[in-house]
Amino acid sequence: MRAVIQKVTHAQVDVLENDSRDTSGKIGHGFMVLLGVTHEDTEADARYIADKTANLRIFEDEAGKLNFSLKDVGGSVLLVSQFTLYADARNGRRPSFSHAAPADQADALYRLTADLLRGHGLQVETGKFQTHMQVSLCNDGPVTLLLDSQKLF
Repeated sequence: MRAVIQKVTHAQVDVLENDSRDTSGKIGHGFMVLLGVTHEDTEADARYIADKTANLRIFEDEAGKLNFSLKDVGGSVLLVSQFTLYADARNGRRPSFSHAAPADQADALYRLTADLLRGHGLQVETGKFQTHMQVSLCNDGPVTLLLDSQKLF
């Protein structure tokens, strides 16, 4: 499982369906998280990503050091499914998405990750799985991190 985590002052995801645009999720300060799921991912991967995300210390303390977690500052999470995080663009000009998990597996693990984050006491907003979405955000810092549950060492 891969997660791109961006510290944000605010973020929003709009869903585009049937010629309409509706806001699916919107947060103030916190994390914008793009989440990709691959074939080998399990509940353990979702738990790793959720625990790491909830406890990452990338918010400044009074001395300007990155010592506070999302939980410490009362931040929120905007979680958006992003199968393209498993794109392979090494050959040719059109990326392959064969490493992305099938939709049913990806959706289940995406929902589980959201629930696990909520279990940490966090407010979690989401996009809508398998729809066209538009994401807007203000990256704060900027601080952007990549987590990969398969690359633990």
